[in-house]
Amino acid sequence: MKKLSLIIPVYKQEKTIKRDIQDVLSVLNALKIPYEIIPVIDGMLDRSFEEARMVRSPDVQVVGYKTNHGKGYAVRYGFAHATGDVIGFMDAGGDLKPEALLVMLAQFEFQDADVVLGSKRHPDSKVDYPRYRKILSWGYQQIVKILFGLNVTDTQVGMKIYKRKLLEDVLPRLLVKQFAFDIEMLAVAYHLGYRKIYESPVEINFLFSKTSIVWSKLSRVIYNMITDTLAVFYRLKIKRYYDNASKRKWRFDPELNFRINIG
Repeated sequence: MKKLSLIIPVYKQEKTIKRDIQDVLSVLNALKIPYEIIPVIDGMLDRSFEEARMVRSPDVQVVGYKTNHGKGYAVRYGFAHATGDVIGFMDAGGDLKPEALLVMLAQFEFQDADVVLGSKRHPDSKVDYPRYRKILSWGYQQIVKILFGLNVTDTQVGMKIYKRKLLEDVLPRLLVKQFAFDIEMLAVAYHLGYRKIYESPVEINFLFSKTSIVWSKLSRVIYNMITDTLAVFYRLKIKRYYDNASKRKWRFDPELNFRINIG
């Protein structure tokens, strides 16, 4: 491991993003390797960009674009700016404690992993979040296990570390930009032979008042997650879309300044 690039997708987090970045900086300062933090502002919809830019550090590169496109889009944009040989993603908002990154990085190096996932179900995890979230998460993981055969207990925690080579192979093939981005990434990586996937403990304090998902939107989010996940299964197992480069259609996005796969 020569350098870590940590991408932080940011959607309407003007109240927390400055503190989020400062907390991550204080943790990563313990590393003995160079690192960079790349907050990606997924839509200039509030003051997130300005607040993130207030953190003055040579190790922080704040980037973004005007229109909200979703987490998958933001990760690709961040990766286009990343220079590390190890790439991490971490959700903004303060739910996840960044101290877990140090354990994940140590595990990544020790096991020469392709992927290390933060996992709510790791026996050493400390998780405080509502019962309805636990039920929904458990149910979704059963669907994932049946459809994709992934031998992991949790795919949805917003803290993951990947080899750069894996992302170079996988990201250009992906279509999902929002709800099922995490599972599309993992399922395609596993399908392409990246099987060294490990789980690591995390600490989560679910801040309900700060989340963008409220009860009135919950049923719609569940519906979108399931339909997107089934679409990934169809493309992977039936259409074999991810194996055939000729099936992908490309468009240059002038806002992002690189080509994107549109199906």
